[in-house]
Amino acid sequence: MSKMDFKLNSNGVADLLKSKGMQDVLKGYAAGIKNKSGAGYEQDMHVGKNRANARVWAETSQAKSDNLKNNTILKSVK
Repeated sequence: MSKMDFKLNSNGVADLLKSKGMQDVLKGYAAGIKNKSGAGYEQDMHVGKNRANARVWAETSQAKSDNLKNNTILKSVK
């Protein structure tokens, strides 16, 4: 077998991780998690230095209590 040398283009990977396509994928996952979690949960997405980031969090006091008791967000990731 021949030995292959592979070098990753860091700038290309960074561009891919910040791309509109990646943002759309992340928004879709975050929306699914938010919908599974129920009322009182919110989501947002932003592009950071190295990649796009999405997050879901408990906004209301009822959702915060629910998440604390039941790990709702974590279970919604499955």
